[in-house]
Amino acid sequence: MIILQASDVTRRFSGVTFFEHLNLQIQEKSRIALVGRNGAGKSTLLKMLIGETEPDGGTITMKKGLRMAYLAQNAELESTRTVYREMLLVFEEVLALEARMRTLETEIAACEDYTDPGYQKLLTDYDQVQHDFNVKNGYGYEAAIRGILHGFGFDETFYQRQVSTLSGGQRTRLAIAKQLLERPDLLILDEPTNHLDMETLAWLEQYLQNYPGALLIVSHDRYFLDRVVTEVYDMHAGFLDHYVGNYSQFMSAKAAKLHSQQKAFQKQQDEIQRLEDFVARNIVRASTTKRAQARRKQLERMELIPAPINESGVARIIFRAAKSSGREVLRMQEATIGYELLTPLAQQINLDVDQQHVVALVGPNGVGKSTLIKTILRQIPLLAGTFKLGANVQVGYYDQEQQTLDPKQTVLQTIWQAYPLLAEKDVRSMLGSFMFTGEAVEKSVASLSGGERARLLLTKLSLAEANFLILDEPTNHLDIDSREVLETALNEYNGTILFVSHDRYFINAIATEIVELTPTGTTLFYGDYDDYLAKRASGLLVNEPDSGRDVVQSKQRDLTAEKEKKKAHRRLERELTQLELEIAVKETEKQQLAAVLHDPTYRTDLNKLTEVSQTMAELDVELSQLEDRWTELSISLEG
Repeated sequence: MIILQASDVTRRFSGVTFFEHLNLQIQEKSRIALVGRNGAGKSTLLKMLIGETEPDGGTITMKKGLRMAYLAQNAELESTRTVYREMLLVFEEVLALEARMRTLETEIAACEDYTDPGYQKLLTDYDQVQHDFNVKNGYGYEAAIRGILHGFGFDETFYQRQVSTLSGGQRTRLAIAKQLLERPDLLILDEPTNHLDMETLAWLEQYLQNYPGALLIVSHDRYFLDRVVTEVYDMHAGFLDHYVGNYSQFMSAKAAKLHSQQKAFQKQQDEIQRLEDFVARNIVRASTTKRAQARRKQLERMELIPAPINESGVARIIFRAAKSSGREVLRMQEATIGYELLTPLAQQINLDVDQQHVVALVGPNGVGKSTLIKTILRQIPLLAGTFKLGANVQVGYYDQEQQTLDPKQTVLQTIWQAYPLLAEKDVRSMLGSFMFTGEAVEKSVASLSGGERARLLLTKLSLAEANFLILDEPTNHLDIDSREVLETALNEYNGTILFVSHDRYFINAIATEIVELTPTGTTLFYGDYDDYLAKRASGLLVNEPDSGRDVVQSKQRDLTAEKEKKKAHRRLERELTQLELEIAVKETEKQQLAAVLHDPTYRTDLNKLTEVSQTMAELDVELSQLEDRWTELSISLEG
């Protein structure tokens, strides 16, 4: 049953159409992701769905009596009540029924005449109230509160704390917890995974999989979407396309759709060119004029296939190490980190990072991951133990808090000050590849969005040409497309990486090793995030005493070889795509030259016709070479 439907919805700003004719349906048990780049219009559509704004065209209808809840991005619960009391507000109706039951029980106990009609009415009322109390989970609401709070990391020590004393991230988590307790028919969540550590994310995924109502989720967390949603609405260039499946299935289906659209478009363009050429050659010949007119009518009747939309607005990111480091990049032994020796965040930390390895640092919020990074950068003193960087190590650092940016500087000044010897055209060219073009380079850092600041930091990092990248939550503020571009750039990077991230999809894409940080030490896992989960669940740790140094070194070699194989595969894929573009360009040039050969204007121009014929012959040779290489690459990729 459809509980909410948007039909032909349109939004205009100052007379300009932002999007139009959008359609969306939500069923009773839907699990929907709404995805799209930053600025695509997702938030605008959500505001219309929840009734905050009205569409400029089309309609939004919903089931009568629909209970809907919307949790905005980074929404914080504001309250002077205690944590537990705030959660009890969800069950006010249940609490009222419970109070009514106690009152009726007292009145029933006080009755002495069991034949009195009033007594019979009390029993009838009590049966009804008890039934309603049971239906509304009256006997389980306290367990529900405890379960939800525990899932979001709030144990009994938080129950009597005032909500106002919690941190912003804790109040955001509490807001999600309260919405889940309310169990609306439709729950709309905008970036619900912000401020959640990995264990909480895993719990939330499991909870939402069994949620009794419908879900509409906006999130950049692809791992989360893969495990929760079964439908995807893709918002792009003013369109809203619907796909069945989780996020990974959507990406495969979208790629196949775009490929099919491109082929259909190109096929029709070739047909149009063929018909136009025939008309141009024959429209003045008496013997073939009728056939030429028929083809002209065929062209006029043809329903044109629109060119596939080339979505622009993705940064082109490249990282390159100017020179190699030694094999040992970082060695840390028996380290203790924190801000006070009496209360360290974590101790007994052992961390080895080798050349060209990609190490993900994971652990619960507050355990000291960012503190460990700042200790390695010597921004914070080491409390105990030792660490050293290897020979020729040059560090490039990405700061999730973006504090390394001067808010008073412009975008251009930020890069120029860091690299004063670069020519202005080179600085502008680099900024352009990170989507800072035209007047955007004159914007002050203070006026930039979180995503723009992230791209500016990545620009600086790219220019550093460091051989050891230390990244603290590099995907924060980036939309999904930008994250995927960053993943590709880091996988092609010829240096070493140590990074902290809550983005499990990102970790899967680039990590060769996982180091789990706890207050009592570190544990090493070889492989990606899924390998880490499997080994952690089974208790199979690679640094157990009986694992053997030879086995570890063998695993390192295997992982390095696999990473190089993946890099080579991606290079072949990109070369194949470039070849297809070059072939398309050459074929277009050939068609244009063929049109010149058949143009009556040049019929008597022998020099022109000879020149065009020679150029076409050269194009045929180039096309043959390109097509041979295309065939060779296709066979390699299939193998």
